[in-house]
Amino acid sequence: MKLGSVELLRLKMPLVSPFRTSFGVQTGRDVLVVVAHTTDGVTGYGECVALADPVYNEEYVDGAAQVLARYLVPAVLAEPDLTAAKVADLTEGIVGHRMAKAALELAVLDAQLRTVGMSLTDYFGGVRERVDVGVSVGITETVEQLVDVVGEYRAQGYRRVKLKIQPGFDIAPVAAVREAFGSDLALQVDGNTAYRAKDLALLTELDAFGLLLIEQPFEHDAHGLHAELAARCITPICLDESLTTAANTAAAIRAGACSIVNIKAGRMGGYLEARRTHDVATALDTPVWCGGMLETGLGRAANLALASLPGFTLPGDISASERYYAEDITEPFLLVDGQVAVPQGPGLGVTVREDVLREVLTSRETVSA
Repeated sequence: MKLGSVELLRLKMPLVSPFRTSFGVQTGRDVLVVVAHTTDGVTGYGECVALADPVYNEEYVDGAAQVLARYLVPAVLAEPDLTAAKVADLTEGIVGHRMAKAALELAVLDAQLRTVGMSLTDYFGGVRERVDVGVSVGITETVEQLVDVVGEYRAQGYRRVKLKIQPGFDIAPVAAVREAFGSDLALQVDGNTAYRAKDLALLTELDAFGLLLIEQPFEHDAHGLHAELAARCITPICLDESLTTAANTAAAIRAGACSIVNIKAGRMGGYLEARRTHDVATALDTPVWCGGMLETGLGRAANLALASLPGFTLPGDISASERYYAEDITEPFLLVDGQVAVPQGPGLGVTVREDVLREVLTSRETVSA
């Protein structure tokens, strides 16, 4: 397969409601979409999940667009027999920028699979036509407001709820949600690296609430602190920001820093490395689940294909399209009995809605061979 050109699209996608974490408040997404055009007339799409500012990790969307246009895209345009499996090697000379590389790899993979008529699910070896999904609930102004928001999502059919927490908004809100909805609610929390060593004793208090897991309370490189918390807690510890490769995931598991793994393809440099991470975690008897970055239907489709793999035994942060966007750029994904269907068509298995795309498009840059 040979690429003739790659387009970098920037989209302004407003969220249906503000989403607050310990990193700040998002009211919309500045989405970067990579569109790969083959010389045979096939088009593939990849979504970059970098945030507008470098707060989740070191990447940010302006930087991702620049490194794609200047370095990454030219590297793959020069390859006469391109496959998705070659993208990592072709771009390895550029240090970091995993989210940008992941978006490019996905666009190439989508085009590759559309060319041969294979779905992303089949390519990965997925075993489910529908996957269990949960909903991630941001930090609210009051505990009472949080309980109301969780109640709305419960009424919609979500079986698992994840609460974003930070110092000063942790024990009381978790206690209130557990009291309001009882032990039947599958509940977990996410600290997004907001806690420090002085908070170890506080975090052990979360054991009282029967949580599925505590996700990434400490900084990304704090394996020792996570292992210490794991030794003190009954509640399993899950890592997110810390895990960037299959190899360092295995090291974290063996070090006792986590017993559950959140897999995000963008954070790991692509869906192929995410697939390898699934395999490594499964070999180490460690359950995994698919994290989310407020993706459009493009990224959501890829996440669903990934989450159809057998090791994804916990509900992911995938959710229905309407959780985030009033109008998505693909056909919307729907929540049915706590599950979302996995696309079965070629490649990502979704179609871009050109009318919506035109409404949200803010810029277009073409890089040609």
